Amino acid sequence: MTSGAESLPRAAFVVALAGLPGMGPARLAALLGRWEPADAWERVRAGVAHLDTGVARAARRLPPTLVSRWREASARFDVAAHWASYDAAGVAVVSRGDPDYPAVLVDDPEPPPVLFHRGHPEVLEHPRVAVVGTRRCTHSGRSTARRLGHDLAAAGVCVVSGLANGIDAEAHRGALAAASAPPAAVVGTGLDVVYPRGNGELWDQVGDGGVVLSEYPLGTRPEAWRFPARNRIIAALADVVVVVESHTSGGSLHTVESALERGRPVMAVPGPVRSPASAGTNDLLAAGSGVVRDASDVLVVLGLDAAADRRGRREGGPAAAPAETGVLGALGWEPATIEQVAARAGEPLGAVAVELSRLEVGGQVVRDGAWFQRADRFG
Repeated sequence: MTSGAESLPRAAFVVALAGLPGMGPARLAALLGRWEPADAWERVRAGVAHLDTGVARAARRLPPTLVSRWREASARFDVAAHWASYDAAGVAVVSRGDPDYPAVLVDDPEPPPVLFHRGHPEVLEHPRVAVVGTRRCTHSGRSTARRLGHDLAAAGVCVVSGLANGIDAEAHRGALAAASAPPAAVVGTGLDVVYPRGNGELWDQVGDGGVVLSEYPLGTRPEAWRFPARNRIIAALADVVVVVESHTSGGSLHTVESALERGRPVMAVPGPVRSPASAGTNDLLAAGSGVVRDASDVLVVLGLDAAADRRGRREGGPAAAPAETGVLGALGWEPATIEQVAARAGEPLGAVAVELSRLEVGGQVVRDGAWFQRADRFG
């Protein structure tokens, strides 16, 4: 055994195993399902772990070249020093079987064998709603995700998402703006590898106030296959999954599939029938998913009192904001062209164009090409 290893916690050997080349969640689960972490480590070092029929079957495939790489890597591996690096990085580790392992994942059909986290995992004790959707979202989708994140958090719900660009990030920003129930994030990289890079500040904010989780060790780079795997954990943590915008294929639908496999309710925000970003969500609604018009629809499914959320929307939400002009009222809450707004308002095109420009400068309206839309201002 590595020098000083006798005094190390079991998590130190879980981390060591997870850091071996080619050690994915399925292989790690196979080893930890057969032996205690320190015993599994010694068998890997001896090059005999693959000889156990149960491990070979559970891991599905352990080629001789991989076994040799494990043996060579473990011979050079300083378990104590590696464990200290996690402590220095502020990353805590919990593995299946530990008392602090999230209770909601214990009986999951594909539980992560280990979870690395920054922040406060106790936030998962709140009711949890996953708010997910496409990275290629519309302004309306961004605004809706942020509003849902805000109102759900204000009602005491932990908003769970993946810290990706688009809908995920906006849901987290809304939850943080509520300064109430902290959010949780599940990422598909090591906790020291921010992806996408531009979301570094948001990662820190979620980790400081809530929790950021990963089943991958430090240094793990983004790879395409890791994100559908990540999405199963998001679905498993959620009491309800809400899809704000989704194309007909994409990561959010992987989360939906995982949620349905686990019997979790799936809800969706309806969108314009001509918008590609709403094609997937509208398909979900056509298939029978619950409709989300605002947070109160989700709170009802959770069995929570939605009265406070309704009061909050009346006081500060978009529905409560008075129309400052006929043009703003004619614009409504869906994207529209100048011609459409002019027709609704019964005003000349020139006058409507001037008024829309004024509202855009004032932050009440946003423009996307030829389309205008009212901005949801809160928080």
